[in-house]
Amino acid sequence: VQLQASGGGLVQAGDSLGLSCTSTRTFSTFGWGWFRQAPGKERQFVAAISGSGAIVYYEDTVKGRFTISRDPAKNTVDLRMNNLKPEDTAVYYCAVGFTADRLRTGTANYWGQGTLVTVSS
Repeated sequence: VQLQASGGGLVQAGDSLGLSCTSTRTFSTFGWGWFRQAPGKERQFVAAISGSGAIVYYEDTVKGRFTISRDPAKNTVDLRMNNLKPEDTAVYYCAVGFTADRLRTGTANYWGQGTLVTVSS
């Protein structure tokens, strides 16, 4: 199983950026999520969405700025990031887990490779 993330880049504070993650396998009932790891810090939960799309979780500092969505037909999950801040700078990872609840606790079955997001002030 391969999760391929894309969309990272260098932006300025206040800008928007979208990340996308595609799976080589169908995970229609699994949860999908995004995590990030800033330089010198541990990996941190960012957002998760349930298999149905009805349950969504966000880390507190991204609530109201980030939106996670998924397209089961395309085996993709997206993360729309608005009003980016320098502290959002990190390598972002997508992941698949049994449930969005488990992803929120950091438990994933599959991890994608990271994509770097750099926000300049």
